[in-house]
Amino acid sequence: MDGAEFRRRGKEMIGYVADYLENIQERRVFPTVEPGYLHQLIPDHAPQEGEKWEDLFKDIERVIMPGVTHWNHPQFHAYFPSATSYPAICADILSDAIGCLGFTWASSPACTELEVVMMDWLAKLLSLPEQFLSGGKGGGVIQGSAGEATLVALLAARHKAVHDYRQTHPGVKDDEDVAVKLVAYCSDNAHVSAERAGLLGHVKIVKLPTDDNNSLRGDILQEAINKDKAMGHIPCFVCATLGTTNCCAFDNIKELGPICEKEGVWMHIDAAYAGSAFICPEYRYLLDGVEHAMSFDFNPHKWLLVNFDCSAMWLKDSSYLIDAFNVDAEFLKTGRNGIKKTMPDFRHWQLSFSRRFRSLKLWFVLRLYGVRALQENIRKHIALAREFEGLVVKDGRFEIVAEVIMGLVCFRMKGPNEPNKKLLELIIKDGRIHLVASKIRATYCIRFCVVANQTDSNDIKYAWSVIAELATRIINENRQ
Repeated sequence: MDGAEFRRRGKEMIGYVADYLENIQERRVFPTVEPGYLHQLIPDHAPQEGEKWEDLFKDIERVIMPGVTHWNHPQFHAYFPSATSYPAICADILSDAIGCLGFTWASSPACTELEVVMMDWLAKLLSLPEQFLSGGKGGGVIQGSAGEATLVALLAARHKAVHDYRQTHPGVKDDEDVAVKLVAYCSDNAHVSAERAGLLGHVKIVKLPTDDNNSLRGDILQEAINKDKAMGHIPCFVCATLGTTNCCAFDNIKELGPICEKEGVWMHIDAAYAGSAFICPEYRYLLDGVEHAMSFDFNPHKWLLVNFDCSAMWLKDSSYLIDAFNVDAEFLKTGRNGIKKTMPDFRHWQLSFSRRFRSLKLWFVLRLYGVRALQENIRKHIALAREFEGLVVKDGRFEIVAEVIMGLVCFRMKGPNEPNKKLLELIIKDGRIHLVASKIRATYCIRFCVVANQTDSNDIKYAWSVIAELATRIINENRQ
């Protein structure tokens, strides 16, 4: 494919993408294929000679689309949003064309410098403390996911804890003698990525119970720290969640933060979904206490119209992370003289060495939408979730399981868990809408999240009509 054909085929693909997104509601939201379906549709080996574009293009509908779960469908309500927007798609095209791997400033200065500026833009939108801005010890970096950010923060906290302990215990010679004593904490509602970070970072993760609002409180954390210190363990890390996946609950960081500061424990805040809402002044109070955090992360690729992957992470003092990840080689020193103190080499701020030009997506979206449009999109989603909540409350057969604060509603049929499991099975099999389950302690419930940008009030009413219809079927069957 040369430049001339790329222009022609690129226009064809752009047209296909626009048609797909504009008419997505005409597709079934959840596929009907069985595991292994694709192996039956394509050869088991690569072609020896190149094929025609026309043949490949036709196979998008024949091979790929039958197995796609359409996250941008207005009746997709299963997970938290995976943002898509035309400006972000355009930015990814440019990023792919430039093709730089921005591991150092010199490898592509624009890649590093735009990211520094965009992370400052976001930090100011969220009214983050000054320490998280560039120019001092802190700063922001784009990670691939909130799970990556949690692991990166844990590894930095692990390195800091080992270093601090050895400073006060000079007789300790082996880092591993310290590392085996480390312990970290999260709530029993935290995302599984917190537990996974502990496994990968070789740090024991203790899940702490939450209160009646599914929030981790300060007294519970302090009790756990005291208990572990008495046993000779070294508390080093707390992952506090703002907007949990199971029910969008908020840990009390105003209580957790001061305890972490007093005990010398690194507090990381995971606000993967809810963090985008903090650009709206009426929801910024939920971030009060962030000044106590050593690191904070949220996903613009969930709710800020920035395509995956773009997870925004800030550190109060990046030196702990750089010290933990720092490796060097002669080829990395090229062009670095004189810029090391003013511009970061982001390879020290992440797990992988290379990185894409992801800040282009933020730049395009923030400039072309503006803050007001992004705020209104979030407010619209929350209003639609409230509308769905109202429909649930009006039906005496159902109940709301957790407070509705953002765009997530956790609901269930009153009574035992089994009918609710049956209801979700019917919803998935029916295929008109798509939802997934959650569990809060022993209570099984169903998550309804406003996900797609196209979703409107009519879609909310339609989804509820499907749920109510299928619930009636279950009730009638149980009566027979």
